[in-house]
Amino acid sequence: MRREDGGRGRARALPAGVAVMALGAALLVGFGDRTFGSQANEPAEAAEPAGRAQQPAEPEQLRVEVIETTPHDEEAFTQGLEISGGVLYEGTGLTGGSSVSATDMASGERLARVALPDEYFGEGITLTEDALWQITWQDGVAFERDPATLEARRTVEYEGEGWGLCHQEQRDRLVMSDGSGVLTFRDPETFEETGSVEVRSGGEVVSSLNELECVDGEVYANIWMTDRIVRIDPETGAVTAEIDASGLLTADEEETADVLNGIAKAPECEEFLITGKLWPHMFRVRFVPA
Repeated sequence: MRREDGGRGRARALPAGVAVMALGAALLVGFGDRTFGSQANEPAEAAEPAGRAQQPAEPEQLRVEVIETTPHDEEAFTQGLEISGGVLYEGTGLTGGSSVSATDMASGERLARVALPDEYFGEGITLTEDALWQITWQDGVAFERDPATLEARRTVEYEGEGWGLCHQEQRDRLVMSDGSGVLTFRDPETFEETGSVEVRSGGEVVSSLNELECVDGEVYANIWMTDRIVRIDPETGAVTAEIDASGLLTADEEETADVLNGIAKAPECEEFLITGKLWPHMFRVRFVPA
């Protein structure tokens, strides 16, 4: 999801240089001594043709079961969330206030934070085996970063908008959304486009695909301006599950918060961290039958 001056989002003025989330040690409560690994991919060798969804009769209906509620920076306009090696990475947006940060989940210590140049509106992030990629909304620029320092190694250009990004290990490719109903595949080394697939549910195109998370050959996507997450088969574009994530905030909290956005899988267990833009909380959840 995105917001600009007078743009798509709750009209709440924020100062330039919006801070990334400041997690306390409470973030680790309930996670025990689990180690969180990265979602790695490998580069695709050949371009893939655009796909059409071959839908199941009906997507599985799921809901979130909250296991733990932890603090989240209420001024973080969350665009991307990733977990790797016990570190939580978060990318934030807004022109003049975009950043990417790394926080140790055990201690709550911020390990690194880098602000984007003021002209860029930050969007999704993802980790490969040796890099962190961060895309921008309408600037057509992706940053390849050192995953330890978060400093930019290089920038590459692409056409169209950037919304969400994840790294699909099994197919050695990046998966990117642009707010439409199409997922685009990219080479994780060059960022060149290698193919695409149209996402459908019940024969209808599912648009407003936003923040992405690649998990075990599937892609989870936040649907912009909703409390819904979908699980997608990226080979066919079929939506295999719809997840109801409503009711996480109180009515008072919703008054100052923006939309749901931000999903990160805990690789060692069937749990996820989810949050939203300007949300006061992050939630550790399971996806269970509705």
